[in-house]
Order: sequence, then structure tokens, then C-alpha cells
Amino acid sequence: MANPKLLGLELSEAERMGADSARFEELLLQASKELQQAQTTRPESTQIQPQPGFCIKTNSSEGKVFINICHSLSIPPPADVTEEELLQMLEEDQAGFRIPMSLGEPHAELDARGQGCTAYDVAVNSDFYRRMQNSDFLRELVITIAREGLEDKYHLQLNPEWRMMKNRPFMGSISQQNIRSQQRPRIQELGDLYTPAPGRAESGPEKPHLNLWLEAPDLLLAEIDLPKLDGALGLSLEIGENRLVMGGPQQLYHLDAYIPLQINSDESKAAFHRKRKQLMVAMPLLPVPS
Repeated sequence: MANPKLLGLELSEAERMGADSARFEELLLQASKELQQAQTTRPESTQIQPQPGFCIKTNSSEGKVFINICHSLSIPPPADVTEEELLQMLEEDQAGFRIPMSLGEPHAELDARGQGCTAYDVAVNSDFYRRMQNSDFLRELVITIAREGLEDKYHLQLNPEWRMMKNRPFMGSISQQNIRSQQRPRIQELGDLYTPAPGRAESGPEKPHLNLWLEAPDLLLAEIDLPKLDGALGLSLEIGENRLVMGGPQQLYHLDAYIPLQINSDESKAAFHRKRKQLMVAMPLLPVPS
């Protein structure tokens, strides 16, 4: 439920900003309707059959563990960034890069010696998998994220040391998996809606270009262009249930956006990408009430 005081403030501000802000609100409301319709009219999951890739061996307190790294075209690819950009994002603890992957259920298997072990199937996008085959950096990154994902999902403690299995692309058999159906109503780029009309005198902070999109049915991402900044020093960011407010150092920038989606502000994260001069914000969405 929107805070009436905040909503009223936004609407009065929208009246002052004119037709562009009205279009901004209209676009977001339309995206919200499409999202809710998608969640109620489409199946929540789709069954896929991952294809084998490679297998690694590690262990836990309960014994040997094998992780089958698989792939499927049904899984969305991550953002198309270079390894140099990705390395910079990781060094700066950026929150805007995600590798979509499906973590399968554990299945009991027998190793080459006939001893019991546990195997997990982890699937990524097929095109990204082919790219990963030519990059030790990406391969180790995927293995690390997969291991940490399995630990979180199944409350495990896996040994970070692992060994790739030679001449064995998978352990046991790779089962079908249910993945969440892709429901990505696109929210159009909204930066131009914050650009002052030509010839209009503008005093005070600049309103930056804002780009919003639904990365998944329960995740909203934002990119805010800040070309005058070299880092996050002096930036302020407040995220409410349906509002994003950003202030820049020395009053260079100010953004106050009403977002008619239920944002989980406690789980939202932000990071500054120095090369792109962008503030990236990841905002998980609260479930739509039935």
C-alpha cells in the first residue's frame, strides 16, 4: 500500500513537471499491471532438461559431493559485460551483476569405487556456458557462485577446494528441473522524462537519466547516469516501498521517483560503476497480494 503522504507529494510534483512526468507515471503503472497479469495468467514454472557440461568434485561433512555444471537455452543469460568490466564490478563489490542459474535437487549416486555420494545439477544459459568454456575466470566464478548457492539453499558447508573430473561430464543422471517462467514486461527507458524542456532555465540540482527494467518477476533493476561523478562519495540513496530518492554531492543531482511496485527496501542494494559512471540499484519486489 503506497504511503498517502509520499504519493500526494509525488503527484503534486508531477503536476509541476508537466506532461513528461505524467507519461513516466503512466508507463510504470502499465508495467505494474502487466506484471500482475503475468503472475496470475501464466504458469509459475516451466520444466526443462539441462544438457551436460562438466563435473567437479568436492566434499562436505557428510561425504563426497559432485556438482554437475549443465546448461539450457531456457535459462536467461547474464548481462553482456566484458571480463574487465566484470572484474572491476567484483572488486568494487557491485550488486548489479547476476548469473541466472537453476539449482537442482540433491540426488544420491555411487562413485567409481561404488561408494555413496551426493550430486547436484546446476544449470546456466547455454550461450553463456559456451563463453565460459574459453575463460578460466568465468568458469571459476560460476563454480564459486554455484557452490555458495547450494550452501544457502540446502544449508550445506562445502569445501571451497574442488577438482574437475576428467572424461566425465556429469555424475549420475541429469534430471529435469522446474524453472520460473520468464515474465519480463519491459519498463521503457525513462531518462528523457527527467530532462528539462529545451530553453527552460533550470536552477538547482540536475535530474539524471533513469533506466528501469524488470530483470525477473520479483526483481527490479535501475541504472542512474551520473556523468559528473567519479565515485559514490557523497551520494545518498533512500528506497521506500514504492519510492526511490537519490541525492548527489554538492547538490549536483537529485532524483525523486515514485514506483508503483511493492519494493522490498530492506533487501535492496546499490553500487557505483566507476567506468560507466552509473549508480546501479537492485530492488527485490514484495509478493503481489492475491
